[in-house]
Amino acid sequence: MRYVAAILVVALGVAAVGYGGADDSPGLQFIGVLLVVGAVVFAVRTARRGT
Repeated sequence: MRYVAAILVVALGVAAVGYGGADDSPGLQFIGVLLVVGAVVFAVRTARRGT
């Protein structure tokens, strides 16, 4: 279930980067990148713990 949440957050981050690029909004792109990186870190930490 935690991986599903991480995948959804990655999808939201990718969408934010895409919309930020279309609007020429560097702030929205940065938030999208932070969401993607945070979700990947969360997924990796969860996988390493074995839970």
